[in-house]
Amino acid sequence: MKPTSSKMRDVPPLSTKQNMLWNSAGSMTYLACQWLVTVLVVRLSAGYDDAGLLSLAMSVVGIFGTFANYKMGTYQISDIRRENDLAEYLGFRCLTLGLAFVACMVYAYLTCAPYALATIALFFVFKAVGLLIDILHGADQQHRRMDYIGKSFIAQGLSTLAAFVAVFWFTRNLNLAIVGMTASALGVLVLFDIPKAGQFERVCLRLSRSKALFFLKVSFPAVLASLAASAIFAIPKQYLAMTSGDAALGIYASVAAPALVIQMGAMYLYGPLLDVFPRHFFDGDLSGFLKLLGKTIGGIVLVGIACSIVLELVGSWALQLLFGSSIEPYVYLLQPIILSTILTAFLWFFGDLLITLRNFKANFIGNIVALASVLAVTFPFVNLWDMNGVSFAGAVACLAGVLTLLGFLIATVRRGPARAHGGNGERTDG
Repeated sequence: MKPTSSKMRDVPPLSTKQNMLWNSAGSMTYLACQWLVTVLVVRLSAGYDDAGLLSLAMSVVGIFGTFANYKMGTYQISDIRRENDLAEYLGFRCLTLGLAFVACMVYAYLTCAPYALATIALFFVFKAVGLLIDILHGADQQHRRMDYIGKSFIAQGLSTLAAFVAVFWFTRNLNLAIVGMTASALGVLVLFDIPKAGQFERVCLRLSRSKALFFLKVSFPAVLASLAASAIFAIPKQYLAMTSGDAALGIYASVAAPALVIQMGAMYLYGPLLDVFPRHFFDGDLSGFLKLLGKTIGGIVLVGIACSIVLELVGSWALQLLFGSSIEPYVYLLQPIILSTILTAFLWFFGDLLITLRNFKANFIGNIVALASVLAVTFPFVNLWDMNGVSFAGAVACLAGVLTLLGFLIATVRRGPARAHGGNGERTDG
């Protein structure tokens, strides 16, 4: 464990409930503001060219976001023994950002029009600022001060939205608007996040060769698992587009939009607990661990049931309000989508939980099982049930993955903390 500098402030932690509320409020505000950017780029433009270019930049950058993130967020916040410094996490994040940027631009050069390259590069820089802030948020969560995270997300969301609108309104230049968003995010990083995280640890960059190799090795299975998880619904969606056309995929995606609330709700529920679970487990508090696990599973189930009831009652009205009356014949897609979304939330939760217990192999195998399952059932399910086949294929795949992860979780808990920790999260000094 690291010694605490005398210059570091003793900041009292918040309760779990307070942390959950601040995290949820901040995250929802930020997501809403980012969504409004995609709406306003259309409203403030004469056509759809800028909206299409922004969507392209988001998609291309998103492909390489998994590698830039390298699943270090979950690893960092569950680093309860302080095996690694904040400076080392920041240093490694800068390394992965640099490597991901090079790969992203090579991919963009090979697959995108030349005029899109500048926009893609600028949007990557904007997202990079957010990924650096995420590391500082990891330090905030380790010290149970997620009010800092919530306030940061609120400040980022509102300031970047205001910057985008102001710059794009006056210039009608998408690249300049993205530069404005980046400047706003940098302002939040420098003026808010660095001072807050600096109360707990010194904010600087440091990364040895041995520590870089350690991070690359230890989280690589989690990165592959994340890529596998992202393909679970991408595969049946692509097959649906091939067999039934882009319109069918567009309809499915539109109906699925409200169900994302379930996934976000589950993440807001268990995210603030990802440092609490390993504390119970590695301290030998099995009773506390199982009690928290039961509450979290029950909470995710309740979120799913509540959303299912609400969407059953107002789903048709909400979809028609968003997309017009033409969507009404396809409301029947909603309940299967909700089922698959709930199972996806459990796949994410059990996978992240196993990472916090340092069982990266189990997380990898569970997601690979889900990927293999969706490959097996996509073609017959989509051929038989068309758009609903996407939901059924995803649900079966996620269920297979969840059961696999649950089996590994039971085995990990039975083995106990000594064997779970050994060989996976050991200290590697540089």
